[in-house]
Amino acid sequence: MTLIERQARPSQGKASVSVRLAGVSKVFGRGSSAVRALDRISLQIAPGEFVCLIGASGCGKSTLLSLVAGLEQPTAGEVTVGGGKVAFMFQEAALFPWLTAAGNVELALRAHGSAKAERQRRAAELLELVHLGGFGGKRPHELSGGMRQRVSLARALAQDADVLLMDEPFGALDAMTRDVLHDELDRICAGRDLTVLFVTHNVREAVRLGDRVVVLSSRPGRVIEDFDVPIGRPRRIDSAAVAELAARITDRLREEMSRHGK
Repeated sequence: MTLIERQARPSQGKASVSVRLAGVSKVFGRGSSAVRALDRISLQIAPGEFVCLIGASGCGKSTLLSLVAGLEQPTAGEVTVGGGKVAFMFQEAALFPWLTAAGNVELALRAHGSAKAERQRRAAELLELVHLGGFGGKRPHELSGGMRQRVSLARALAQDADVLLMDEPFGALDAMTRDVLHDELDRICAGRDLTVLFVTHNVREAVRLGDRVVVLSSRPGRVIEDFDVPIGRPRRIDSAAVAELAARITDRLREEMSRHGK
C-alpha cells in the first residue's frame, strides 16, 4: 500500500496548539490512601500531530487521556483542547452487540442530530474508509477482532473530532493485523487534519506511528523524555531506522524502571 506523506504542522487559520497540558497533576483519593497518578505534566501537541505516550504500567497514560477527554478533572494545572471536538477509542472495540456495524457507526451520528438517510450514507462512507464496505449489515460477533477495531475507528471518525485519543487500540491484536491497521491509520490521518494522542506499551509501534514519542516516568507520571521521530513515511515496523530509535527509547525506559526498582 502506498501511503501519502503526512507532516505535523499547524493548520491554516487554526491555533498552533491543539492540546495543551500545563502543570497538570492528578491525585486519586485523599489522606493516607491518596495516589498521585500524574505530577506536573506539561505537554503541547500541534494540530495534525501524532504523539505517542509510552511508559511503565500504572504511570498514568490512560489517566492523561481521560483528562484530555474531560472524563476526569485535574487536581492541579490546566488542560486545554483548542476549541475542537475530542473522540476516544479504547483498547476494546466496545461495540453494541445488538447493532450492526453500520448501526454502531450511526449511533455516533445520531448524537449530532443527523437525519436517518444522512446517517446511513455517512456510516457507509466511513465503513468504506476503513475498508469494511459490504460489512455494514454484520453484527460484532460476525467480525474478526481487527474488523471490530475498524468499526470502532469508523465510529470515532463519525464524530468529526479534531482530536482522536487512542488507548492501546491494537494491543490485543495479532502482529499481522496490527501492522495492517497501522497502514490504515496512516492512510486516514494523511487525508485528515487530525491530532492523535496514542497510548501504547509497544515501543516499535510508537516509533512506527508517531511524529513524537513522549516517555512518562513510573508513578507518578512525569514527562522524562520527548523524542522526535525524524523517519520518513511510509514506515515499516521492522525497518532498521524504526528499530534503532525504538532501542534508544527502550533503553531510556529500562533506565527509568531500574531507578524505581521495577
